[in-house]
Amino acid sequence: MPKLWNTTVDEHRRAVHAAILDSTAALIAEHGLAVTMSQIAQHTGIGRATLYKYFKDVEAIMVAWHDRQVGDHLRQLSSAIADCTDPGDRLRTALTVYAHLSSTGRDSPHHPAESVETALALHRAPHLHHAQRHVHDLLTEVISTAADAGLTRSDVPPAELATYCLHALAAAAASPSPAARDRLVAVTLTGMLAA
Repeated sequence: MPKLWNTTVDEHRRAVHAAILDSTAALIAEHGLAVTMSQIAQHTGIGRATLYKYFKDVEAIMVAWHDRQVGDHLRQLSSAIADCTDPGDRLRTALTVYAHLSSTGRDSPHHPAESVETALALHRAPHLHHAQRHVHDLLTEVISTAADAGLTRSDVPPAELATYCLHALAAAAASPSPAARDRLVAVTLTGMLAA
């Protein structure tokens, strides 16, 4: 098979896969979790048989969509802190971006409460262990740099402070507004600052 054909087929499969994920997210945002494979196929513009070649059920689509969202969020977090050279700014940026990404879509009037519960459940799903480890390691490194600059408390190791931050900022997913998330970040930072 010519290389061009392989590339075209692979690109087509990726495009269909992405369209399925986007359609499912749109349907769930509009109708809640009571969506069917038939609705997803119709919204995507493909046949049900084609849809089943990609995913076995709606739950599998949601997990794949969530994996994609988490990957995007990890890239956004890494990019945001890469632009910061000051250790204090880098720490504040990491916590703020993490808190806001944890609640993406929460402020939208089209974001049903059922979807929020689903998002929280997906964030606790076993398939996210690698992503959670990555965020923890990233935050540990940011805190370690801030500690070396004398900005954070030295009586608690950076890895433990990272765990503290992640647990404290888990509340951001249910925060009602960006201002509430910013207050939560401020409280979390205060608990970490050097005396």
